[in-house]
Amino acid sequence: MTSLDLSIDGMTCASCAARVEKKLNKLDGVAATVNFATEKARVTYDGHVTTDQLLAAVEAAGYHASLPQQAPVQPASDDPAAELRRRLLICAALSVPVIALAMVPAWQFTYWQWLSLTLAAPVVVWGGWPFHVATWTNLRHRAATMDTLISIGTLSAFGWSVYALFWGHAGMPGMTHPFELTIARTDGTGNIYLEAAAGVTTFLIAGRYLEARAQREAGAALRALLDMGAKEVSVRRDGAEQRIPIEQLRAGDDFIVRPGEKIAADGVVLEGNSAVDASMLTGESVPVDVAPGEEVVGATVNVDGLLVVRARRVGADTQLAQMARLVENAQNGKASAQRLADRISAVFVPVVLGLAAATLVFWLAVGASAGAAFTAAVAVLIVACPCALGLATPTALMVGTGRGAQLGILIKGPEVLESTRRVDTVIVDKTGTVTTGTMTMTGVVASEGEQSDEVLRIAGAAEAASEHPIARAISAGARDKLGDLPSVTSFENLRGLGVRGVVEDRTVLLGRLRLFGEQGFEVAADVHVAVQEAETKGRTAVVVGWDGRVRGVVMVADTVKETSAEAVSLMKQLGLTPIMVTGDNEAVARAVAAEVGIEQVIAGVLPQEKVDTVIRLQREGKVVAMVGDGVNDAAALAQADLGLAMGSGTDVAIEASDLTLVRDDLRAVPDAIRLSRRTLSIIKGNLFWAFAYNVAALPLAAAGLLNPMIAGAAMAFSSVFVVTNSLRLRGFTPAP
Repeated sequence: MTSLDLSIDGMTCASCAARVEKKLNKLDGVAATVNFATEKARVTYDGHVTTDQLLAAVEAAGYHASLPQQAPVQPASDDPAAELRRRLLICAALSVPVIALAMVPAWQFTYWQWLSLTLAAPVVVWGGWPFHVATWTNLRHRAATMDTLISIGTLSAFGWSVYALFWGHAGMPGMTHPFELTIARTDGTGNIYLEAAAGVTTFLIAGRYLEARAQREAGAALRALLDMGAKEVSVRRDGAEQRIPIEQLRAGDDFIVRPGEKIAADGVVLEGNSAVDASMLTGESVPVDVAPGEEVVGATVNVDGLLVVRARRVGADTQLAQMARLVENAQNGKASAQRLADRISAVFVPVVLGLAAATLVFWLAVGASAGAAFTAAVAVLIVACPCALGLATPTALMVGTGRGAQLGILIKGPEVLESTRRVDTVIVDKTGTVTTGTMTMTGVVASEGEQSDEVLRIAGAAEAASEHPIARAISAGARDKLGDLPSVTSFENLRGLGVRGVVEDRTVLLGRLRLFGEQGFEVAADVHVAVQEAETKGRTAVVVGWDGRVRGVVMVADTVKETSAEAVSLMKQLGLTPIMVTGDNEAVARAVAAEVGIEQVIAGVLPQEKVDTVIRLQREGKVVAMVGDGVNDAAALAQADLGLAMGSGTDVAIEASDLTLVRDDLRAVPDAIRLSRRTLSIIKGNLFWAFAYNVAALPLAAAGLLNPMIAGAAMAFSSVFVVTNSLRLRGFTPAP
C-alpha cells in the first residue's frame, strides 16, 4: 500500500470534502480521507491504482487535484481571506443603500428602484459568484447545500425584480413600496426584492470571510514547526570550519554547536559536555546533560558548553521533520464536521424546489393567469431564501469570540464549536500547563548544626555565575529571601554533576549527591533522607557542601500553578475526565497530579506516544480535548477533537490548536468549553428560527397570498431576533 497527499482546489464547504472522499473511496483498493480545512486528501492505495486515476476521480467529482510536487506555493497576495475581504467591503458598500431605500418609504424618490437595480446587480452576480459556481457543481452531482439555497434564492429574487422592472409595473416612475401588512393575492409584477437578494449575499460573504480567515491558519502550524530548525550550521570540512546553509548539511558531517545555538540535526556527540534544552521534544523545563557518545536531537538548544556533533539524520529524516508529519497527519485525519446548515439544506432545498414546481403547476391547472402562477412559484423561492440564516452563525460567532477574547479565550472557527458539546475527556500536559514551566526554589533543609539561611546564602552566591535553569532558580530564591549575596570567584562548571566556586574564602561544591561521594565529603544520614524525600515528591535536590562536609540540601521544582487544582475541580463539575500525559518521569508526574486532583497519569511519553494516547481514547469512544503548550504537544493538539493551547506556549502549539487560552491559567479550559457549548446552542437556536420563518411563510407564498411587505417584515424580524439572540452571549460569565 502507498500513501499520498493530494491538494484539492475548489471545495467551498464540508459537503464538498465529503463528496470528494466518497468519489475516491469508490475506487477499488483506495482508502481516502479529505480535510476541508487543510484542502488535502490523504489517500492510501494499492498497486492496481495509478495517480492519474486518483486525479481523474477528483476531477469527476467536480474539483481539481494536484500532486504535492505539482501544487503551486500560494503567495501571500493570493490569500483567499484577503480576496473575500475585498468582496465583502465592496458588496457591503453597495448593499446598504439598497436595503435602506427598500425599508424607508420616505426615501423612495422617483426612479429609486433603478438605482437599487444598478447597485444590487454587481452584488448578486459578482459578489455571489462563488455561491453560483458551487451550486452548479452541486447540481451536476445531484446534491444540495447551503450554497444551492443561497444561489437559487438570491437569483430568484433578483430575476423576478428584473422582470417586474422591465416587463411589469415596478419600473414606473414614482413606484413605492408602501409599508402594508395585508394578505392579498397579486400577480407580483409591481414588487421588487432587490434588498433581499443583495442583503443575503452580503451577509453570507461576511460569514465566509470569517471562516476563510480561520481556515488559513490550518497550515500555519507546519510553517511554525519547520521554522524552529537551525537555518545555518558550522561544519568541519577538510580540517577547517565553515558556515553553510542547513540544506547543505549531509549525514556523516561533523558540526559545531556553540552555547545558545540550536543543534542543526539529529546526531551523536563527539566532543564536549553540555546541558541541552530538550523542551521542544519532551516539554520538560530541566535541561538534559550530554557527553561524548550520547545522542542529541535537531532544533534542541545547547545551553552552556561547546559541542562537536556528527550528523546522523538530516532534512526529512530528523525528529523535527517527523513531528511536522505527525501534525500534518493529525490535521488530515481530523474530519471537519459537516455544517449543520448544510445538513438541513440537503433536505430543505429539494423540498422547496419541489414545492415551487408544484405551486406553478397547481395554479396553471386551476386556470390562474401565468403571471399569478409564476408570482406564487417565485414567492416560494424568495421566501425560502434565508436572510436570517446568513446571520445565524456569523453573529453568534462574532459575539461569542468577542466575549471569549475579553476572557482570554480565542476561538478559531465555527467548526471548532461542533466538537465542544460532546467532549468528555480532557488530556492535560504537565509542564507549562498544570505547572508554571519554570524552576523555582521550594525549600532548604540544613544538616545538623547548620543554619538553613546560611546554607541558602552560600548556595545562591555560588550558583549566581551559572546560566543553568536550576542554578538560576536557587540564586533567585536566595536573593528574594536574603537580599544581596556575596560574590563568587574561581567558578567551575562540572559538566553533568554540579558546580564549584569560592565564596568568602570557602570552596563550595553544589550538585548531585554522588558528586560528594566521589570528592570524599562527609554525608550525614539526614542529608540522605532529605534527598530521598525531595525525589519522592518530584523535586530536584541540589546538595551543598564546603570544607569536606555536606551542609544541606536546596530543593527546586517546577511548581504547580495556584489555580490548577480549582481548574481540575471545575472540569469534573462539567462531567469531564482529566488525564495527565507528560514526557516527565512517573514520580514527578504522579506527585503533581495528586496535588491537583488528577487520578489518571501517563508519564514518560514522546510526541508520537501523546498522539497514540489521543487516538486510543478516541477508538474507545471518547471525545478528547487536549491542553498543551509545547512543540511536543502540537501533533496531539491537532489530533484531538478539540485542541486548547496555552497562550504562553510555543507558536507551533497555538497554530495547531482550535482554541487559544491567552490567560496562562488552566481555569480558562472549563470556561472555554462552557463558552463554546453556549455559543453552539445559540447558533442552533438561530438556525431553528431562521428556518422556522421560512417554513411558516411557505404556505402563504404557495397560496399566492404573500405580500412583499409581510415577507420583508418577517424577514427583518427573524434577522433582528437572530442578532438579539446572539447578543445574549455578552452576558456569559466564567464559573465562580
